[in-house]
Amino acid sequence: MWKTLNANITRDEALKLLLKYNSEPFHISHALTVEGVMGWFAEELGYGEDCEFWSLCGLLHDIDFEKYPEQHCVKAPELLREGGCSEELIHAVCSHGYGICCDVEPIHQMEKVLFACDELTGLIGAAARMRPSKSTKDMEVSSLKKKFKDKRFAEGCSRDIIRQGCGMLGWELEELFEKTILAMRECEDSVESETGQLARI
Repeated sequence: MWKTLNANITRDEALKLLLKYNSEPFHISHALTVEGVMGWFAEELGYGEDCEFWSLCGLLHDIDFEKYPEQHCVKAPELLREGGCSEELIHAVCSHGYGICCDVEPIHQMEKVLFACDELTGLIGAAARMRPSKSTKDMEVSSLKKKFKDKRFAEGCSRDIIRQGCGMLGWELEELFEKTILAMRECEDSVESETGQLARI
């Protein structure tokens, strides 16, 4: 889709922009988690040269959700342009709302990963909080599959969106589950640390 993936914004600038519109620890933790997961996937899938772009899309994907939930992915372009973000990043961020709150279709592999993983990180996070360890580090795919099948568990995490994302990627659910758990394990400690630091600011 693009010759290069240029966010036109640094990580520090992106974090300041996120915090301008988000103050709830839950939303900040989710943004940091998806940032880490997207960076992991960039390396895993052979897009290492664009890792920063993938990560920044994860960090900013819900920039408008806390203050403008009814305008999710509709208000985002205005906020992101105000922060100097590139049109590529704006398209990528909005594409995770495809068919739900906007008509921006995921085209790039990165956009399809974001679409698939956003909901799933929420489900995995909820499942992790139910574990004695409160962690993804000892979570197995089989355990997550049981939670996925239980429609009453984490009802706000759409199973249909996760399945749709798998279809876009051409993956089986189990592959997406395994990879996303691994990605969340990788960034879990740093997300907890940074969320705690930001809460004290």
